Amino acid sequence: MERGFIEQVTDENAVRKALEAPLACYIGFDPTARSLHIGSLVPIMALIHLQRHGHTSIALVGGGTALIGDPSGKTEMRQILTREKIELNATCMRRQFARYLSFEDKKAMMINNADWLTKLNYISFLRDIGRHFSVNKMLAAESYKMRLEKGLNFIEFNYMLLQAYDFLYLFQNHNCVMQMGGNDQWGNMLAGVDLIRRVEGKVAHSMTFPLLTTATGQKMGKTEKGAVWLDRELTSPYEYYQYWINTGDIDVGKFLALFTFLPMEEIHQVKSLSDKELNMAKAILAFEATKITHGEDAALAAWNASAVAFGVKLIDTSLMPSSTIPRGQLSQDASAIPFIKKSWNELAKGIPAYEIMHECGLCSSKSEARRLIAQGGGYVNENPIFAFDELITTEHLDRSGQIKLRKGKKKYMIIKVE
Repeated sequence: MERGFIEQVTDENAVRKALEAPLACYIGFDPTARSLHIGSLVPIMALIHLQRHGHTSIALVGGGTALIGDPSGKTEMRQILTREKIELNATCMRRQFARYLSFEDKKAMMINNADWLTKLNYISFLRDIGRHFSVNKMLAAESYKMRLEKGLNFIEFNYMLLQAYDFLYLFQNHNCVMQMGGNDQWGNMLAGVDLIRRVEGKVAHSMTFPLLTTATGQKMGKTEKGAVWLDRELTSPYEYYQYWINTGDIDVGKFLALFTFLPMEEIHQVKSLSDKELNMAKAILAFEATKITHGEDAALAAWNASAVAFGVKLIDTSLMPSSTIPRGQLSQDASAIPFIKKSWNELAKGIPAYEIMHECGLCSSKSEARRLIAQGGGYVNENPIFAFDELITTEHLDRSGQIKLRKGKKKYMIIKVE
């Protein structure tokens, strides 16, 4: 909630209680193009946060519902795509999700609702599912009101039933108890919650995200050139980086909270920044957002290219503070560089991340280190540390015998093995 993801929720206390234990949650994505765009980043980031906290994230590709078209938030009917085009787009989206989520051991799943919606028997569906829906309640939903003014056809009218059935199917087959999505989906999501209650007699939950606009009122991810895509072939990493670095001053803090994993205690400081310091915060936003989507190498290349183009002086990584872990006995002449009093053998066995971040001086206490990692602010070699007790070992050493730890966006420590 602190990061600004939540707009509406069915029952806040019940949802907080449900999130105390691992659960499965899904978000639907329409395969109407071969790539997702920045407008899809809020739900993607929500899935990442869920996974990082031990929940199962389900990215539901709407290969079945795309055959109809979602009327939500639209003044005109969407163009109906062919099955071949939808399948191609869905395949491309699967590759994109793999960049954001880990699918090992079913920590996340990508599922296509075409797998069950295209096999439905229409008469059976009307009898078993359609009977639970009130036409009067459906017409009162915001997702239909806008379309009623210009005409809502029968194909679109079915969309709410299908989305609700998706939730029921995932509840029954994948123990999915929560759906999240854009605020324009609220009516459809409530329909799913109600359907599960009626059919299964059990409680499910829904949560919506705010529909983001920039400070100028422009829809998120829209530029003069069009949409900002997550596919590097459609929007290059450099163009992607430039989109973020051109963020309006008033949006920097909000976007850092939503689109990076930096600790909120650091993001709150943005409110007091101005001029060059605020521009640096924009550069950090651009770097972190580009790294999440395109990887660290692409983010560094975009950062360097931008610095050259605009004459910005880069930070020399050799100026980062360092700490030394001696390979053998502790050296008596450790010079002016502080070191961690751990032996090579201890590092080989593994040192919990929260301990090493405390002992090298990045965090003032082990409890602070735990909180930092839980909030997504701990990094080893620029990779997020997902668990406070994740082991830092000799396997993390680079070719020069170093391990780079980072706290938040700019506090580094180099662990050297001598």
